[in-house]
Formats: sequence, structure tokens, C-alpha cells
Amino acid sequence: MNIGSLISALPGAIAQGLIWGIMAIGVYLTYKVLDIADLTVDGTMATGGAVCVMMLLNGANLWLALLCAVLAGMIAGLVTGLFHTVMGIPAILAGILTQLSLYSVNLAIMGFKANQGINFRTTRNLVSSRNVKVIGFKNPIFIMIIVTAVLIGLLYWFFGREIGSALRATGSNEHMARAQGINVNMAKIIGLMISNGIVALASALYAQYQGAVDVNMGRGGIVIGLAAVIISSVIFGKIFHNFALKLMGVSLGAVIYYIVIQIVLWLGLNTNMLKLLSALVVAVFLAIPYWKGKLTKGAKHA
Repeated sequence: MNIGSLISALPGAIAQGLIWGIMAIGVYLTYKVLDIADLTVDGTMATGGAVCVMMLLNGANLWLALLCAVLAGMIAGLVTGLFHTVMGIPAILAGILTQLSLYSVNLAIMGFKANQGINFRTTRNLVSSRNVKVIGFKNPIFIMIIVTAVLIGLLYWFFGREIGSALRATGSNEHMARAQGINVNMAKIIGLMISNGIVALASALYAQYQGAVDVNMGRGGIVIGLAAVIISSVIFGKIFHNFALKLMGVSLGAVIYYIVIQIVLWLGLNTNMLKLLSALVVAVFLAIPYWKGKLTKGAKHA
């Protein structure tokens, strides 16, 4: 175990953490703001990348490819929202149905191939793993910090407006929101569209970063998103109270998650055990507030 190899691998872990932090922000909006457990993201995390890569391969402009990736994710969120609100399907099952259907949709987008790659030399990318150790503006860490800051700024502005407040009210107390004249079904649909659009953006950036998209790229992504949200809640919950700071905390939670994963891999864990490790990390951080509550009650009774 050479400490130099760990230090050398940390920039890549931080860059990936920032990209998945975008995805985690999307998960946060449904899980914490709307109070909906949305499993669509496991499918959307491949949809955005598939749309972006295929458009780049066909000569499309980079920014247009990113925009179309976001729109594709929003359409997936719309489908989940309609399943839930119009057809009366529970949110978690609606997400599963959309996620399952997206597997076939993603394959169709990719020309019915399990994966598609892009050539770094002929295709313009916003972020690339090849530049992770470059000192300058091309470094994906620098670029992702800017992207994250812009996204958080836009979300902070949006959720400070009337429609954003309606979404937050719906998540806080649906019955009270309905009594105040808020169309809660529309609020849920909009929230799911925004969330999955953000996840698709993360997918497009991740596909560019690794130079390829795979139909299974998003499998288990919800676990990483939840891990980032829970880590943020446990570590920064009592420090960050402002909405923008909470979103920043989620991004930092994803970075912490990837650093922990990198350290465990450095210690010699078999990469095939990563899914198990991810589940254990989420379980432990979910249990910490419960344990704290138990210890606090025990101390009071004592």
C-alpha cells in the first residue's frame, strides 16, 4: 500500500464525486424537498449520457447535446409523474416502471448497442478524465466546481420563486398545500422533471468524463445519490441551514463518498464488492441519527 498511489488517485475521485454530486442534487430534490422516493434516476443516469454521446458522434454542438440530454431526462421525469398522478401508481412503483422502460429506450438511443464510445481527439468534451491532473482551466475538478456553483445558484433562485415555494410546500405537507390552492399533482410532476433533468445532466457529464456511455451506467446510481444526501445530512446537517448551502453539502457528500471508496480500494478491497460497500455506507450513515437519538435519550434518563 503505497501512499503515493492513493494521493495520485484522489484527483480522479474528487472529479467523479463532483459529477455524481450533480446527480445527488437531483436525488435530494425528490427525496428531501418533494418527499418522494424516485427510482427513475437509475435509468435517467444512462439516458442523459446516451443522448449526449450519440449527438456528439453525429457531429452535434456540445452545448446542444447537453441541452438535449437534460430535456430527455425531464421527459423521463414527466412519464414518472404522469404514472404517479394521473394513473394513481405509488411513486416508488412509478419510478421502477419508468426505470425498466428506460433500459430499452437507452438501448434504442445507442443504436441497440450496450455501449458507445467517443474519440477524445475528434470530439469536443466539457470534462475529460485525461485532464484530471492538468493544472489549468481544462481540469475537470475546476470545471465541475463552476458547473455545480451555477446549478446551485439557479436552483436557489428557482426555489425562492412562487412555483419553487409551491414545490417545497407540497413536499412539506401535501394536504396543507392543497388547502392553500396549490396544484400538488402539477408540483410533483414539475419536481420530478427538474430532478431527472439534473440527473441526466450528470449522466452526460459522466459519459464525457469517461469517454463512453454504457446501458448499465446508472445501475445502483440511486444508492450513490442517497449516500451523498445522507452523508451531507449527518456531517453538515447542523451547520448548513440555507437551501443553497444544503445543496452544496450534498455535492460535498458525494465527494466524501468517492474519497472513502478510493481509500477502501487502496486498502485492497475487490472491486466486485463495491455495490455491497455502497449499501453498507448508506446503511451506516442512515443509522447514525438513530444511534445518536438513542444515546441522547439514554443520557437524559440517566
